[in-house]
Amino acid sequence: MFMARAGRPRKVVGVFAEYRSMSWMSLILLAVALAMDAFTVALVTGLTQPVLTGRQVLRMSLSFGLFQAFMPLVGWAAGKAAHSYIEAFDHWVAFGLLAFVGARMMLGALGDAGQEDGSRDRTAGWELLTLSVATSIDALAVGLSLALVGSGILLPALVIGLVAASLTALGMLLGGRIGALWGKSFEFAGGLILVGIGIKIVLEHTS
Repeated sequence: MFMARAGRPRKVVGVFAEYRSMSWMSLILLAVALAMDAFTVALVTGLTQPVLTGRQVLRMSLSFGLFQAFMPLVGWAAGKAAHSYIEAFDHWVAFGLLAFVGARMMLGALGDAGQEDGSRDRTAGWELLTLSVATSIDALAVGLSLALVGSGILLPALVIGLVAASLTALGMLLGGRIGALWGKSFEFAGGLILVGIGIKIVLEHTS
């Protein structure tokens, strides 16, 4: 997907290198694939948030989108030298973050957490930061890959961030609508889903 056309070597000039190595269709498909975890987490957030506001949707969408755009830049800057080192543990970082938040959600559902859930806002503070980092780890690896094949990074990072922000907003709105229709708490199921996403990331990187 990332390989430049044979016989036409190109020179990369910093982060402003001309974007030539991937078709628009490939780039959009890549961005959607990277945003799937963010979409699922946003859906869970919408389901479990007692009251979902436009400000919360905007806040989580911007955070997820910015992290998805920023991580490829970090990976691209790290380049070939750090690739094998980062690749060895990035999936475990994502798993640990998602498992931590998911476990807290499940424990809250099993305990008497009714009053706490009414005031908790998962679209702010450390929980938003944790989820933003966890769902953007794969984008870091993509940035590393683009550096290895001599691709530019600004346009891919921008598209990845915009797609992630859009799908995050869609996930939250869908989750909020489903939660309102069903009228019940999805706290425990949401925690299981987050842990499941973390396990999926580990399996994808170790298989």
